[in-house]
Amino acid sequence: MSTPLNVVLYQPEIAGNVGAVMRSCACFGAGLTLIEPCGFPLGDKRMRRAAMDYKVAGGLQTALGWDEYLAQPTTARRVLLTTKGATSMSAFTFKPGDTLIFGAEGSGVPDEVHDSVDARVVIPMMEGARSLNLSNSVAVTLFEALRQTQTLP
Repeated sequence: MSTPLNVVLYQPEIAGNVGAVMRSCACFGAGLTLIEPCGFPLGDKRMRRAAMDYKVAGGLQTALGWDEYLAQPTTARRVLLTTKGATSMSAFTFKPGDTLIFGAEGSGVPDEVHDSVDARVVIPMMEGARSLNLSNSVAVTLFEALRQTQTLP
């Protein structure tokens, strides 16, 4: 069974955030890929504690770097969520099968990632706010994308 959406975390730094994202992906039926290196060992107890016993659709996937990730064949549209986004989420139209890409907590993603995606989207926030927590950003985006595509579980 294919998942309606996929989440990609680019070099995540905080195990608890990844665990919380795993839980959101499991609850919403989304796939999850981690682009390594991560800032913690995979399977870290903080990650397991936050994920509890929730299982991601299709299992947790990994790629050893951005180039390895790009080498995987896909027809999915790659949508980068970034504070440097060109389009507000409120004006963006998500499609079933989109891949939602989120950067590292402290540094986001490098230019090569920005340059290789199909769309860049920013979550609207109050003026002066820098960013949401990674796991909150994923949950907000997943819900909005699933709502738009009418694929909520």
